[in-house]
Amino acid sequence: MRLAAPARLGLRAVALAYLLVLAGLPVATILWQTFSPGWATFWSWVTTPAAISAFNLSLAIVAITVPLNVVSGVLTALALVRGRFPGKGVLQAVIDLPFAVSPIVAGVALITLWGSGGWFGFAESAGFQIIYAIPGMVIATVFVTMPFVVREVEPVLRELGDSAEQAAATLGAGPWQVFWRITLPSIRWGLTYGVVLTIARALGEFGAVIMVSSGFPGVSQTLTLLVHARYLDDHNTYGAYAAATVLMGIAVLVLALMTLLERLRSRP
Repeated sequence: MRLAAPARLGLRAVALAYLLVLAGLPVATILWQTFSPGWATFWSWVTTPAAISAFNLSLAIVAITVPLNVVSGVLTALALVRGRFPGKGVLQAVIDLPFAVSPIVAGVALITLWGSGGWFGFAESAGFQIIYAIPGMVIATVFVTMPFVVREVEPVLRELGDSAEQAAATLGAGPWQVFWRITLPSIRWGLTYGVVLTIARALGEFGAVIMVSSGFPGVSQTLTLLVHARYLDDHNTYGAYAAATVLMGIAVLVLALMTLLERLRSRP
């Protein structure tokens, strides 16, 4: 059923107003609060040793998280699509667990597992600090970003089928040759999209990371934790908005990259 022109304009106006209130106004407020003291003040707050250290740590966690999720995600997707084994439905549910469980709950669970007196507390007894240190932050980030690569690669594998892989194997190609020359090129767009989503989620993670981090500046403080500490602990409003603007800028770049990938993916 085709709507009349006034109805279409009314729906567009409602949608635009909805987006403006939920997204436009908060973004405009952050930008206004960030740059109202001037560009020099903004630059001074984003180039402090604590801010630079937080930015570097955020990138380091992303650099560790992405390869781990790529390897485990591709292998898991292959197992779900190509394999037949008991407990397949349970594995499907476990992959989606980070979507259902609050990140704070995940952080508490990691403390129970890896903290002093936990199931794997022997690591801390041996002198290897996990909780309230960078390893715990990496584990928490890997957990919350676990589903993205799997859920982007899995439907691509299902759509492609395994006829090309079987043909290559029939012609004498080994498993690695089949993967590198047939499977990997076929899933490259889904894998790339999953990587972009993983990067975005890892950079913005707060709930799980704050539970397993000491929060000390220059030691285990990411950009999200820096915003939290400046705003609530230091009462440094401008510094918090400056760090938040950096995060928002990264998010915009990731969104632009996702849009570009989606267009490239849809091309014949």
